[in-house]
Amino acid sequence: MGAGLFVFIYVFLLFSIMPLGVSVELGKPSPQRIIAHKEVIDTFLTNRMREEAVAAVPAVFDYVPGVWEEGKAFLGHFFTEIKRVQNLKEEAGERADLFYEDNPDFPLSKELLPVFLVQKQDDLDKLQTEMEKILEETLSKGIREEGQQAALNQVLQKTSSLPYSPEVKQGLEELLAPLVQPNMIFNTTATKTNQEAAKQAIEPVLILKKSLIVQEGEEITEKHIAQLKDLGLLGSRLNYGGYAGLFFILAIVFIIVILYLYLFNKDIYDSFSALFLLGLIIALTLVLGLAVRYFSGYLMPVAMCTILVTVLFEPRLAVLLTIVLALLFGFLVDGEFTYIIVSLCSGLVAICSVSRLQKRSDLTNAGIYVGIVNILCITSLLLLNRGFQLEYDFLREFSIAILAGLGNGLFSAVMAIGLLPYLESAFGLTTAVTLLELADPGHPLLRKLLMETPGTYHHSIVVGNLAEAAAEAVGADPLLSRVAAFYHDIGKIKRPYLFVENQFTSDNPHNKISPYLSALVIRSHIKDGVELAREARLPLPVIDIIQQHHGTSLISYFYHQAAENDKGILVPEEEFRYEGPLPQTKEAAIIMLADAVEAAVRSLSRPVAGRTEGMVRKIIKEKLSDGQLDEAPLTLQDLDKIGDTFVHILAGVFHQRIEYPERELKADLERGKK
Repeated sequence: MGAGLFVFIYVFLLFSIMPLGVSVELGKPSPQRIIAHKEVIDTFLTNRMREEAVAAVPAVFDYVPGVWEEGKAFLGHFFTEIKRVQNLKEEAGERADLFYEDNPDFPLSKELLPVFLVQKQDDLDKLQTEMEKILEETLSKGIREEGQQAALNQVLQKTSSLPYSPEVKQGLEELLAPLVQPNMIFNTTATKTNQEAAKQAIEPVLILKKSLIVQEGEEITEKHIAQLKDLGLLGSRLNYGGYAGLFFILAIVFIIVILYLYLFNKDIYDSFSALFLLGLIIALTLVLGLAVRYFSGYLMPVAMCTILVTVLFEPRLAVLLTIVLALLFGFLVDGEFTYIIVSLCSGLVAICSVSRLQKRSDLTNAGIYVGIVNILCITSLLLLNRGFQLEYDFLREFSIAILAGLGNGLFSAVMAIGLLPYLESAFGLTTAVTLLELADPGHPLLRKLLMETPGTYHHSIVVGNLAEAAAEAVGADPLLSRVAAFYHDIGKIKRPYLFVENQFTSDNPHNKISPYLSALVIRSHIKDGVELAREARLPLPVIDIIQQHHGTSLISYFYHQAAENDKGILVPEEEFRYEGPLPQTKEAAIIMLADAVEAAVRSLSRPVAGRTEGMVRKIIKEKLSDGQLDEAPLTLQDLDKIGDTFVHILAGVFHQRIEYPERELKADLERGKK
């Protein structure tokens, strides 16, 4: 059964969270309509937008002022040398040779040098000024490496427009050409930094869940291919890695739950029906969760499961299943953290709300509490993640989430209330809700007990009070103890007049029959009670207590009467003992003691505190010595607590009253008449 449940949950999650892949080809029509099953980043559009942003970033160039300064120094040196050579006494041809001997690197042909040597000083100064101006204007605009030729053409154009001879212009061009050098150097580091900043400024584009990727028959483009890759849908229809990962995660969760049941809930672990019911609740919760997740992740009915497990089993197991279901639902909502937190909180609140169920309305209240806590959690998480915004989209999303959180609580409570009766009936379980219904004084069996056996009815009420208080003292089930005490003597309905508490005259039928027959009649109320309980479809724990509440105790009154009547004859005890079995639970043992103690204390002529306590201790000791408590899970310390509780309760029930003086009583009666 465990393996079957594992396979069911595994396959359920597999087809819920891992869609099959699709096989498509670029440029060909799509074989099917494809919808995004989750929210992911669209790498295709994101990368394209980032590439556009990088392309729009201007390149960074660093200005180099040394190019202008070197050019100006070069021109100044040239004209200084020309003036120096002009002042030499040698012939003109020799002056040119002397110039090149001292300045062999000057980019000026020998044919054009004499043109400058014959110029006057003022003309040379003017030429120097013109050349510096042209060079400065050109370099001040900034020359990049790729724009060097354009800058040179601009210099040549300006030079050609000067009012000089062709030879002078040609000389100026030869001098300026090598000076036109790039003075804007590309800064690789700064440019890449700016490009990276522009790239990071682009927010990732999202493929939203349930958005259309491609229509059936639509031509597949590179964008479609990239989006399908992002969604994990491209390629083989089987994702073996994902299947293995899900298998191992689910196996770990199953092992933890199995170990918990084995170590802390052995009774559930050893019960096929209990395990089947537990698996059924989990499976049903998962199916409902899958159905409602299409409306909102806040509707996951974890609270429904925890209410059922708390009422049908116990709260600690419900806490473990709350954690497990929150994790499993995390797969259904693609690991959305807020949904997981809300599921955890709703489950824990539901456990606290119904852990001490006292009336059916507590189930309804649990749904309200879950809804309120869901609203608080959702509000807190939205404020934490996004802050408060007075925008339509935010307010719309916030309103839907709040309604879903409240609806989760109400839906979980309604489903739990509706499923409980069917689960109880199908698996033979007794819940607090059933016991509360049985405790209603209007129940047909209790009404019959009251009308036909009023003494037994009131005796049962007192026993119920004793048993409930004692159960609370020793950690037993107080509600089961009280309800079972109400019904423990219903067998007396068949022959009410044969039991002393229902005899209101001095005529006792037992005086006319033998002790053996009296014992048989008294003993038969157990069998009659079980038959009536089964006819009324009382829960099995109540029937067991009816059958066990006398154990194999001796019907001592009639046993001693028979011994007195049959003097000299050994009276067999077996004929004066109840058939049993012995009490198997704390609740059955407590009701046995409460039943015996109440009857014994009621028989006291003066039930003062000391006599009451003495009688209580005596009854408990006799039951213990007689072996009636051998199979009940009670310790000596528990018996001591039970005795203290009985004494405290009985002191209030059988307390002494002040006797009214006759004169005062008559005066009170007269006042009452008036």
